[in-house]
Amino acid sequence: MPDDSAFISIRNLGWTYAATTRPALTDINVDIAQGEYVGIIGLNGAGKTTLGLCLNGIIPHMLMGEQAGTVSIAGLDPTTLPVREMARTVGMVFDNPEFQMSQITAAEEVALGLENIGVPYAEMVPRIAAALELVGLTGFDERSPMALSGGQQQRLAIAATLVMKPTILFMDEPTSNLDPLGKEEVFEIALKLNKEEGLTVIVAEHEVEVLAQYADRILVLHEGRLVLQGTPAEVFAQGARMTELGLRVPQVTEFASALAGPGATGLPVTTDGTLAWLEARA
Repeated sequence: MPDDSAFISIRNLGWTYAATTRPALTDINVDIAQGEYVGIIGLNGAGKTTLGLCLNGIIPHMLMGEQAGTVSIAGLDPTTLPVREMARTVGMVFDNPEFQMSQITAAEEVALGLENIGVPYAEMVPRIAAALELVGLTGFDERSPMALSGGQQQRLAIAATLVMKPTILFMDEPTSNLDPLGKEEVFEIALKLNKEEGLTVIVAEHEVEVLAQYADRILVLHEGRLVLQGTPAEVFAQGARMTELGLRVPQVTEFASALAGPGATGLPVTTDGTLAWLEARA
């Protein structure tokens, strides 16, 4: 049974897509606290996206397959509530924002979700302005989404999610198609939303350096199973295991491991941590 005290509680979750034999998820058990920043890593096909779709109800409502186990999101059951209702609690941002854009202006893009749930126009206007401000796009109301940079488009996609006032933001490889500046923009917004707005942020991402710096906890998926979890320091300290899984640890951790030698413990996972670690060794 789900843990009623947890903000997100997942118990024995499994999902097998229709017309497939190998489960996309198997026996996932995890609790996430309100306000946590959680990173999810794993190879392509590990189940990261599927897990996110189980949180917002797209699975099982919009995709065919067989589900096992239970999911509780802030006391809500995404298997029984319509996706449009779950969108008020769980916002989801995908990897290619351009594919999500369908409106003529940025303001209209942000308004789309509100229109779908029947929010009155007088209420929509301030909510759109507030969402654009949160992601640093004030003044972009009348700009075409197609005229924005990749980073700006992803921030617009986040605004379109935030306008629904979710308490959870799930981002599925949000920087995979962005240049370094665009990646920095998106991660800074995610951190701001987590620390200043109190959103629970879950990011499926390959950028382990960023997750090491920002995340409270790391979940490692492999072939649909949760095989490791812990703080960034706890997870990335297991360099040999990560290599077995086809994953890498932050470059600074690799450097410290090479310097310290086999069996070393307490290795740093961030740049600041590495500087302190080097000073302590001097």
